Amino acid sequence: MKFQVNRDVFSEAVSFAVKLLPQRTTLPILSGVLIQANADGLVLSSFDYEVSSQTEIQADVEETGTVLVSGRLLAEIAGRLPNAPVRVATEESRISVSCGSASFTLLSMPVEEYPSIPEIGEQSGVVPAEEFAAAVAQVAVAASRDDVTPVITGVQLEVRENNLSLVATDRYRVAVRELDWDGGSVASEESVTALVPARTLQEVGKTFGHSGTISVSITSRDDRELIAFSAEKKTVTSLLIKGNFPPVRRLFPETVDNYAVVNTAELIEATRRVALVLEREAALRYSFTTDGLTLEAIGSEQAQASETIDAILTGDDTVVSLKPQFLLDGLGAVHSEFVRVSFTKTENPNKPGPVLITSQSSREQAGADSYRYLLQPNLLLR
Repeated sequence: MKFQVNRDVFSEAVSFAVKLLPQRTTLPILSGVLIQANADGLVLSSFDYEVSSQTEIQADVEETGTVLVSGRLLAEIAGRLPNAPVRVATEESRISVSCGSASFTLLSMPVEEYPSIPEIGEQSGVVPAEEFAAAVAQVAVAASRDDVTPVITGVQLEVRENNLSLVATDRYRVAVRELDWDGGSVASEESVTALVPARTLQEVGKTFGHSGTISVSITSRDDRELIAFSAEKKTVTSLLIKGNFPPVRRLFPETVDNYAVVNTAELIEATRRVALVLEREAALRYSFTTDGLTLEAIGSEQAQASETIDAILTGDDTVVSLKPQFLLDGLGAVHSEFVRVSFTKTENPNKPGPVLITSQSSREQAGADSYRYLLQPNLLLR
């Protein structure tokens, strides 16, 4: 195999191919990147039985062939090469990479032992890339990072006709966002769900966020349920998480009469300041009255803090205790100058219900987007 390729194009392609590979793998061969040189250019792929990445780039190919090489090492080398065309050639079990006056020799890995890259099924639908990336960033923050319960480490994608919903929860909060879905000629009235690992979905959002549109394919083959995202000659596939996602949508109230409107940036800054004296895992006390919002942190004996900011309250005075980082995650996903903090009811009048965070275009006008973030002062789901 022998080819020459643009340095920046090659570096970006290798980086994309290895980005989703785990830092440590039980099988060393799964840390490799597969390079296939053909008459049309190069195809670079990686696969660890859970996630795959594949991209096509242009190159001047003198001799076609296929080689498998350590992915992260090649990515580091490609990222530090001088500004000149990259030349790659193979001889027996060795791969030479040269660029300008720099040259490297790497050992190849046995191609015949590498697993087959998953095949992508028929396209299920198309989503606007920028909107999808924004939705993933808003929702994925609420997914659990605890692998003990894998089903809540993912983001549930729910397709209904021309609508795609993203839902995530870690038992303490729930985030939901909806966006347009174009199912094309295969549009169906039946709903389709796919539970995708949050980390994979976040990388897809970052990688494909400026691609115009993203093609999505949800397939089931040989007892393996798979989702694929494709844009601009790049594809990422992921196995879906098996299990039943908890029915968290029922936790959202249809209407809320008791709420406060607060400047988003002021609430973020006040929360960060007052939380400085809190011990780890402690909650902040938020008191909403007609006079405004008072934040109070009763930390250790050495330090306490409080601050009052403007808030417009509709309904009764309300006091809730919230973990500051959980609230900040929700506020950071609200892309509006103001935020609406709504207070839901429980059967026990002395116990506050979950707090609902939504966008607010102005002091008087609710936001137009569909982002909703439900935060429970106490445990949300047992």
